[in-house]
Amino acid sequence: MQPQEALPLGIAAQVPLAPLTTLGIGGPARFFARVEREEHIPALMAWAEQQAMPVFVLGGGSNLLVADRGYDGLVLAIALRGIHGEAEAVTAAAGEPWDAFVERCVARDWAGIECLSGIPGTVGGTPVQNVGAYGQEVAETIVAVRAWDRERREFVELDRTASRFGYRASLFNRDQPGRFIVTAVRFRLQPGGAPALRYAELQRRFASAARPSLRGVREAVREIRRGKAMLIEPDQAESHSAGSFFKNPIVTEAQAEAVAARAGESPPRFATPEGVKLPAAWLIERAGFPRGYRPPAPGGGAGRVGLSSRHALAIVNYGGASAAEVAALARRIRDAVAACFGIPLAPEPVWLGFDPGEQL
Repeated sequence: MQPQEALPLGIAAQVPLAPLTTLGIGGPARFFARVEREEHIPALMAWAEQQAMPVFVLGGGSNLLVADRGYDGLVLAIALRGIHGEAEAVTAAAGEPWDAFVERCVARDWAGIECLSGIPGTVGGTPVQNVGAYGQEVAETIVAVRAWDRERREFVELDRTASRFGYRASLFNRDQPGRFIVTAVRFRLQPGGAPALRYAELQRRFASAARPSLRGVREAVREIRRGKAMLIEPDQAESHSAGSFFKNPIVTEAQAEAVAARAGESPPRFATPEGVKLPAAWLIERAGFPRGYRPPAPGGGAGRVGLSSRHALAIVNYGGASAAEVAALARRIRDAVAACFGIPLAPEPVWLGFDPGEQL
């Protein structure tokens, strides 16, 4: 391995990762590089391959749990910027902040992503997880994803079909994780289009409006997220989270009926092409983990990690929490839901630097 003073390409050693995540947790990256130009990626990847070095691509750090020991590899922080094109073919670089991009599109009266307002992170992370909220998924508007293909060692463009989007999943995180480094995303939005009102709370809010504006829907979505502590704001005590820690499980109708029988009440359910989607927060609360739950600290008093007081899906770092504490609480919740309802919960965040046996 090259000594630290000889590191090329702007690579730094032992860079803390906790400040680069919304949870504010985790140890350092052994090596770290900030990528501001797309053409730097091939050289950085070649260096990592020469060192037999694993590589992790960091966006906004909003869907990430970093191990306390850190990451024994190279972290590439994607800081590519730039937006060009019009509504029906607008391209945003992967490092553009997602919510600022949504705001820009809404200001131009381009419909298609207004209900995805307030989601933290960067544009490049949205196709990876196929982010979705309040009745919309980003896959509905994506035309193509530009990425560095680590296997073919070249830049490629993948259309919506090739990206294999599913519920909170895609080619990039499910079928071939780690193969592609997203550098830009092209969207097709609707100029002058009507906002999507598929989510029940939005429908109620705008029931008397003849034609809700995209701006009004965006502000309503952000208000809803704020009320659930799902809007990352520095001055909010519960903003140090990774957002929804568990995916809403998709089950069969028979499984949904079994859950209702065990709970003694019928859970909210939503029909999807894959099956019946149940709210993970509903399952978590009825498995014994109410909003605001905080396991006690070893010496007494409230622990440093717990659930948000406003939404049971958010695991919050209340100050000084470790990744081990977050993992322990997540494991307890997962096991309790499985024991109560026979439903496995899958985590949403990426677990970085953990051994396979330590992950959920």
